[in-house]
Amino acid sequence: MTIGAGPGGPGVLVIEPMGNAGRFLVEAADRLGLRLYAATHKEVHDAYPERLRSALAGVCATDLTDTPRALADMEAFCRGHALEGVAACFELFTPLAALLAERLGLPGNDPLLARAARNKILMGEAFAAAGIPAPRWAVAHDADEAHRVARTGGLGWPLVVKPAEQGGSWGVSVVDGPDRLTSAVAAAQRFTHAQPHGLRLDTRVLLQEYVPGAEYSCETVAADGVAHPLPVVAKDTTRGRYRIETGHTCPSGLDGPLERAVQHTAARAALAVGVRNGIAHTELKIPPGSRTPHVIETGARLPGDNLCEVVEAATGVSEAVAHLQAVLGRVPDTVATTTAAASIRFLLPERGGVLRRASIPQAPGTHGELHLEPGDTVPEPADSACRIGHVLARAATPGQARDLAAGVAARSRVEVG
Repeated sequence: MTIGAGPGGPGVLVIEPMGNAGRFLVEAADRLGLRLYAATHKEVHDAYPERLRSALAGVCATDLTDTPRALADMEAFCRGHALEGVAACFELFTPLAALLAERLGLPGNDPLLARAARNKILMGEAFAAAGIPAPRWAVAHDADEAHRVARTGGLGWPLVVKPAEQGGSWGVSVVDGPDRLTSAVAAAQRFTHAQPHGLRLDTRVLLQEYVPGAEYSCETVAADGVAHPLPVVAKDTTRGRYRIETGHTCPSGLDGPLERAVQHTAARAALAVGVRNGIAHTELKIPPGSRTPHVIETGARLPGDNLCEVVEAATGVSEAVAHLQAVLGRVPDTVATTTAAASIRFLLPERGGVLRRASIPQAPGTHGELHLEPGDTVPEPADSACRIGHVLARAATPGQARDLAAGVAARSRVEVG
């Protein structure tokens, strides 16, 4: 089923542009003079914000959870519209994008490895095969097995418990001992299907060794199998059982050799899960006293958390532009054009409830955005879904940008009843 049509430059089909990164793909396509199309479910498309709907040249309405049907529908759509690129925006559909690109003979990721960028168990196997530094891990099907693994597997405490397939820190817990392990497994397994599409998920649980140390993220753009590193970003999270990202800062503040080590390790991780044409978002930690980055996970997609905006504000590099260039078989633009710093801070509630009021004060060098409106339900602060808004600041140095954003966030007003 086709919705809409429009003239323009080369066309790219984005498999599910909903979510944080979709807006940046729209802006990037406009800069590059591209026609942007979406593949999604009709009812999901009907709920798109008007800004996204109006930016699309057309929509292939299909059932993305039915791989044979979706591939047939999208192949016919791409051929009918003479599209020249395929990109995934929704992480769980990255294997589907790889299969479609292969069918069409377009630049894409390795379809034999692509599922490892979605499934953290396959990802761990891919990292081990490539010799990439990463936490030790084990798999559990239920709480009883998790307790047996915790007792005998040598992973130690604390222990990270996460779903095999999910993102956005959803279902992820850090537990200090066996008393909370059963509830952590239940939290990880509560996601049986990914919404709003109803995609069935692998409900196994990954038990991962806890790696202490500072956290970072780094995007890699691959073009014809050649990795092009992007800037390293420092990440801040909450403490305790749930580790929710509270902010990001670019540049990272690492010294040159260590920054390059992070970029190199992130690139190896991306290539290990089959990224060949497109972008990957990799999360890493550096243990205290070490200069060896450890990969926590990677995904064959643009980052969330407005990281595209953070990186571009600091460096002038558009990660979304680079991603679209790569899926079209072009050499991506990844050279910084400015030297500044940017930081984002998220507004988190102390508890769940109903949002009564929220406001972000104005300050030079910053802008804020509210994600929720008064009357909206605020989830319990267990994952990134609870965020009420954010503040982004740009300054001369990472410390100045972080302090500026944090200061505005601290003066913001949030009331949850």
